[in-house]
Amino acid sequence: MAQKPTKRMEYVLFNVTYEDGSQRSNRRVPLDALGGLEKDGPARAIIEAQDREVAEKSGKAALAIKALERAGGR
Repeated sequence: MAQKPTKRMEYVLFNVTYEDGSQRSNRRVPLDALGGLEKDGPARAIIEAQDREVAEKSGKAALAIKALERAGGR
């Protein structure tokens, strides 16, 4: 019996620069969360939420985002 195809989640990759000068590459944001009038605006909120979750688990404070840019020039 053939397997049912699963929904494929597509992502956009972002390079993030933080206020302290550190950088993180290829942060994933779901493609369906982007677009519309805000374009890449929702990506900041999604990445900040990811950072808060990681900070909570590690016990370290989350860093403030200085700049976001799409990775790969797409």
